[in-house]
Amino acid sequence: MYPEIMVIPMREELTRAGIKEVRTAEAVDAALATPGTTMLVVNSICGCAAGKMRPGVRIALQNKTLPDQAITVFAGQDREATERARSYFEGHPPTSPAIAILRDGKLVYLMQRSAIETATAPMIAQELTRAMNELCTKTTA
Repeated sequence: MYPEIMVIPMREELTRAGIKEVRTAEAVDAALATPGTTMLVVNSICGCAAGKMRPGVRIALQNKTLPDQAITVFAGQDREATERARSYFEGHPPTSPAIAILRDGKLVYLMQRSAIETATAPMIAQELTRAMNELCTKTTA
């Protein structure tokens, strides 16, 4: 685990965008028990992939169609929460970073590290926007 002081800016990059940080397994379960769509972001300290993922997510959140809620866990820091979040990814290997969309607690979309690390932030945003337009129903004014 990295010293918490090192990851604060990486945590805040998502929480400032309105994504709720969940740091325990119980908080993950409670969030995913909420009816509707949830974007779950597995944050990471990895600069090569997470450094593009976080801006991509922020750009995508400017879309008119959004999930009902957005939450994040931090891999390598909040291990219990991350393990619980990944348990909802139904048979997919654990990777970080990752971006999932779940409907009523069931996985309907997953962008894993392999797709994230080969894309730019605008490409990540474009793909995530496409997924939100297809899978989410909440619209902003």
